[in-house]
Amino acid sequence: MMIIWAVVLFGILIFFHELGHFIVAKLVGVKVLKFSLGFGPKIIGKKIGDTEYLLSAIPLGGYVKPLGEEIGEEIDEADKKRAFNYQPAWKRVAIVVAGPVFNLVLAFLIFTVFLGMKLPVAIPNLDSITTTIENVSEGSPAGEAGLKGNDTIVSINGSSVHDWNEMAEMFSKNPGKELKLRVKRNEGIIDITVTPKPETVKNEKGEDVVIGRIGISKKMDAKVIQSASILSAPFKGIQAVYEWCALTIEVVVRLFSGGLSAKQIGGPILIVDAAAKAASVGAFTYFNFIAIISINLAVLNLLPVPVLDGGHIMFLTIEAIRRKPLSEKIMIAANKVGMALLLLLITFVFYNDIVRIVLPWVRKTFNL
Repeated sequence: MMIIWAVVLFGILIFFHELGHFIVAKLVGVKVLKFSLGFGPKIIGKKIGDTEYLLSAIPLGGYVKPLGEEIGEEIDEADKKRAFNYQPAWKRVAIVVAGPVFNLVLAFLIFTVFLGMKLPVAIPNLDSITTTIENVSEGSPAGEAGLKGNDTIVSINGSSVHDWNEMAEMFSKNPGKELKLRVKRNEGIIDITVTPKPETVKNEKGEDVVIGRIGISKKMDAKVIQSASILSAPFKGIQAVYEWCALTIEVVVRLFSGGLSAKQIGGPILIVDAAAKAASVGAFTYFNFIAIISINLAVLNLLPVPVLDGGHIMFLTIEAIRRKPLSEKIMIAANKVGMALLLLLITFVFYNDIVRIVLPWVRKTFNL
């Protein structure tokens, strides 16, 4: 079921993204050769008019192929008026930007339905996921060790910790074991030793397991958007999309500035795992997750990186300013750099996913 929920998620996201490119291309008179959900070998396909509609074997992607999109593509004189590269820059920008816009539309529709049903949409505060302690329970291992509210745990046994879940997991895995903490208090750094108290709890399978807890809590800070009526739901839906876009941009800024750890970046494996967990909770959580991922996809796709939609928009903007396109040599070189950066990012997020999800599962499954 995990794979099924993930395929449904990717399918919905990709369909809306590519539908945006497709509809606007048709509206501005560009010939679309292919509209595919998925990459790789064709499973099924049917040609209707100018366009071949495909379902391809690899569900982690999709594409729309307009005539004349590829650099150096040979086009008959009669087809040039309908070819992508022969359109004015504003038409090409409209086609490119339509993909991310439709992802925002998807999120808007989901949020509006929820809000119309009087269900809230929450936007978390990034500061609430840090390792800063709000409360220390009286008589707890943390209190006895000397930890206080507003302390920030920097490292455990020499290993840096960057978010609350990562830190809590380290305490959980070490019941009864002495841990050395490096703690930021006010403007100084102090060292504290704490021993997580063993507690018996039920795991996902209903089995008794022993975990460690030290008796600290964090501030749960989130902005909640609610709608008083169905009529106000669309306006609140726009607000929810805006707030999530702002949060996504803040995450990107903090990652580049060092305010957030790159270890928190996840890829397809994390999304598959999260999609299955969200689906197991219920339809609301699952579709809320789809809306959030759709917004993330829209914002990240608009980054000015070659091969992404934002990179195409950047090149088209330069073309509009120069009143002539960049040379094929420059475009090919830029796309190669962009692809290399994208492959590095994909490698990195897969590494994070393997360390965060796959390896713990292997250890747990095979008692390693």
